[in-house]
Amino acid sequence: MVSISNDGVQQPTNGNYQNGVIMASTNGLDNKTRFLILYASQTGNALDAAERVGREAEHRGCPAVVLSMDESDASSLPCERTVIFIVSTTGQGDTPDSMKVFWKFLLQRTLSQHWLKGVHYAVFGLGDSGYQKFNFAAKKLDKRLSDLGAEPLIEKGLGNDQHPSGYEGALDDWLSSLWKVLKKNPNILLREINDVDPDTETLDCPKYKVIYHDADSVQSEFVTASELESIELQIERARSMCPGKFGRNKHKPHCFLQMIKNQPLTRVGCGKDVHHFEFEAQSPDIRYQVGDVLEILPSQNPSAVEAFIQRCNLNPDLYITVQPNGTENGNPNLTSDALSDPVKLRTFVELTMDVASASPRRYFFEIMRLFATEDREKEKLQYFASPEGRDDLYQYNQRERRTVIEILEDFPSVQLPFEWLVQLVPPLKTRAFSISSSPLAHPNQVHLAVSVVSWSTPFKRKRWGLCSTWLAGLNPEGRIHIPVWFNRGSLPPPSPSLPLVLIGPGTGCAPFRAFIAERALQSTSEPTAPILFFFGCRNEENDFLYRDFWLSHAECGGVLSKEKGGGFFVAFSRDQPQKIYVQHKMEEEGRRVWSMLSSGAAVYIAGSSTKMPADVMSYIEKIVAKEGGVPLESSVRWLRALEKAGKYHVEAWS
Repeated sequence: MVSISNDGVQQPTNGNYQNGVIMASTNGLDNKTRFLILYASQTGNALDAAERVGREAEHRGCPAVVLSMDESDASSLPCERTVIFIVSTTGQGDTPDSMKVFWKFLLQRTLSQHWLKGVHYAVFGLGDSGYQKFNFAAKKLDKRLSDLGAEPLIEKGLGNDQHPSGYEGALDDWLSSLWKVLKKNPNILLREINDVDPDTETLDCPKYKVIYHDADSVQSEFVTASELESIELQIERARSMCPGKFGRNKHKPHCFLQMIKNQPLTRVGCGKDVHHFEFEAQSPDIRYQVGDVLEILPSQNPSAVEAFIQRCNLNPDLYITVQPNGTENGNPNLTSDALSDPVKLRTFVELTMDVASASPRRYFFEIMRLFATEDREKEKLQYFASPEGRDDLYQYNQRERRTVIEILEDFPSVQLPFEWLVQLVPPLKTRAFSISSSPLAHPNQVHLAVSVVSWSTPFKRKRWGLCSTWLAGLNPEGRIHIPVWFNRGSLPPPSPSLPLVLIGPGTGCAPFRAFIAERALQSTSEPTAPILFFFGCRNEENDFLYRDFWLSHAECGGVLSKEKGGGFFVAFSRDQPQKIYVQHKMEEEGRRVWSMLSSGAAVYIAGSSTKMPADVMSYIEKIVAKEGGVPLESSVRWLRALEKAGKYHVEAWS
């Protein structure tokens, strides 16, 4: 870290405490004296919160280690003295991917109730109270740690995206309580916890350093590579330089696709804009299965990238290498896969830094205030970074979805070094979409149904989704190379003999188009089980997605036809005065739904993550109770058993 002197000049510091800045080194620390922070993040919020806890610990004189759960060894937990867990909840109460192995270990029955005796812990969860299982992952973890004998330092904290300040509305108070407990009980950490002077301005050391290369000295492999090889090489190099931002094995694309069809599925002006996309693989060896998701790396608007480069006074033609700057909050394991492979600065920005669609974190403003040279701007940024300004910052930043470019333009005196921009600008993330095609029915192709995202902020600023807008604007004749990754989704592919009850309103129908296309092909060579499919949209004339496809399979002995034991039911929510949704259609067909369930059918639900999955589950519980002739409590237990048996699956997105 360095301190900022009164004249704004950065002064390096040495030792444990200088100029109001606490210095701490975690090298050589044993597990009993370090402050371990383990996080499980799906979108980056838990990582951001964990790094904040680590920074505050270091400022208070407590060496901290911040690790993702998939980088830690759960079996070593008894060797720790103090562990802080920062955990997000994803989907319908699921643990993040990085937590799954860790959590599975903790659930072992061989672990005794005294296994974690002597370990002090605290849990902070990040969730959304709009979901049925609010902060479920954090609640489960807190209970399991307690059951294993660990001692809680404070009550678990539950961050809520619905709070006027987002998850930080709970994090501020939770952290304050944590430091008070640790200061009052120095024997817990075997050291004193220092107070932090709020008037002392401190600047941490950036996590990354940027090495600049002379273009003439760079022996570029791009010259001899083909166009596709050159694009792949640039993506791999650029994205591998920021290992803390991207998931493992996400540097090199699985393959490249070219769009061959871009077809609107909704009527123009109806209030929804959904497109059907078809892509063809550039190589014949793509592999995926129904239920998988396709992750796409979107292209940023070149003018936005140029505006960012100009605003930050960067030279886009310089070749750079980005490397970890020593250790990350005491984690010596942070390494880069491409330390010696430079790329152009412009390429790095284009492929790794989301400069014009995502909003930065609170820490962005904390660092900006230290580089502001104009008094009014500095005062405003100091207010935003303070507890008093937290709600206003949330309104200014997250609620308005202000971009990095917009914020930098609002504070023209701030000139952030590129090292800090690399760390603070939100990463350019891949976007995941449910695949709507079957590899059996459409070999060497991938289909998607994508809703073009747009909305207005509280101050009536128009915003557009980066990836969906980019895809919708592509011309299939342009032969654009689109980098993609295939991944397992939340909907496992069903065997041909498994009866299915599918519920997919809106673009939630996408994976079920793939299911039905595949089963239709399977039915030509082997016996297949029936399918009930419940689809919902607003209007029959405006947004009846894939209408001809569903109707063709619901007639003439198709897999959705009554002759085959199946059925296709549509809820048009706004074609009559009283709104009708998929759950209402399910209730109308309750006897058929129960007949399928009682004969061993699996339930698959896909679509919006707000109320729909919970409402559908509630109606299925009512159907089971009514048609099965059992009390509602029994139907609830029956449905939970269906979940445990792997026959109730939900894929939801916000």
